[in-house]
Amino acid sequence: SNQTFIQVQSHGRPKRYTAKVLAVSHETDLALLTVDDLSFFQNLRALEIGELPEMQQEVIVYGFPIGGDTLSTTSGVISRIELQTYVHSGFKFLAAQIDAAVNPGNSGGPVMIGDQIVGVAMQSLSDSENIGYIVPTPVIKHFLDDLEDGHLDGFPEDGTFVQNMENPGLRSKYGLGDEQTGILVNAVFPGSPATGKIFPEDVILSIDGHKIAGDGTIANGPTGRIDLNHLIQMHQIGENQKMEILRDGEIKQVEFNLTKAVGYFNLVDRDQYDQPPTYFIYGGLVFMPLTTNYLKTWGKDWKEDVPSYLLAKLYDYPSSEGEEVVILTNVFPASVNVGYHEYSEIIITAVNGNDIQNLKDLIKEIEKGRGQPFITFTDRDGNKIVLDRNQAEKELEGILEAYKIPSDRSLPSD
Repeated sequence: SNQTFIQVQSHGRPKRYTAKVLAVSHETDLALLTVDDLSFFQNLRALEIGELPEMQQEVIVYGFPIGGDTLSTTSGVISRIELQTYVHSGFKFLAAQIDAAVNPGNSGGPVMIGDQIVGVAMQSLSDSENIGYIVPTPVIKHFLDDLEDGHLDGFPEDGTFVQNMENPGLRSKYGLGDEQTGILVNAVFPGSPATGKIFPEDVILSIDGHKIAGDGTIANGPTGRIDLNHLIQMHQIGENQKMEILRDGEIKQVEFNLTKAVGYFNLVDRDQYDQPPTYFIYGGLVFMPLTTNYLKTWGKDWKEDVPSYLLAKLYDYPSSEGEEVVILTNVFPASVNVGYHEYSEIIITAVNGNDIQNLKDLIKEIEKGRGQPFITFTDRDGNKIVLDRNQAEKELEGILEAYKIPSDRSLPSD
């Protein structure tokens, strides 16, 4: 991310070639690069991408750990295959655990069985001995298949919030028979693919013909069982997903199109890459949607240092489509905002008495209020921040000039 100039070098050859990025999947920590000068590929043989490895299969990891100019190899076995948190994005996807040494510098290196790639080295578990993780081939193939049309859409999610159904009383309440298993739907996020198809208190019995156990897993060949979310993620965005559900004691078949990417239904955006922050300045007050990037400005220990009321939003879900947490991040001191100079990290819930759902709503309410003498911002505790509209608009240019800011707002995103 944020790259400006990249070079690549083939092992055992002195020449460096200029490369360019074709696509980056930040969710799964993968990137695809290419080189325009075809002489880079001369006398090189492409490696085949194999299938998902099996437990206890031996693998070899190639890379350049802790720097160094020569290729390093380490060996180990596949010890676990399950959904794991990818540190780069914070999302859970299929990952394989290996006991071969994986250190900084190994990332991006191929993990091989014979002459086939079975994964890409990704991360290691700190404070442990030889616990490393790789991006396995099903995730890699999904990334490459996604790019066939020249556009990276990402990995889908259906927008349901579910819970396991292992308790006998819970199963009995929702009418599950002795041979039936499934998971309970507690919520469907507004604007999600499942909206109008799946409803709270439905029991999902199967997905794409795969029976769901009460612990939220499905049978999955080499891994034994795996979290059902893997089934959803292996679809491409735009494909249909089929579910068998139990609703009011009746089994129904439903189908809907997976149109939203993973992370779409987070109230607070996960890490954002290759794009500037979104902001709006009015009367020297700086407003932004709350994002993980902003929370990380508190430093390495940000989860301990961020105000608790902001950190709590990281684990909330939106109650309506497009909802954001809008915060007053800080104030550029000026005559119009005297008395508010120390204000920061304030959640704004209303403008001129009208509730807002996102930053666009805040801007709309300000512009809609033209002709009114004052602009009033209300925070989550009901406190008011009142600005004189005429004074705010007169001082805008001077505030931007004084603080070397080119515009009162960020450019619209695509």
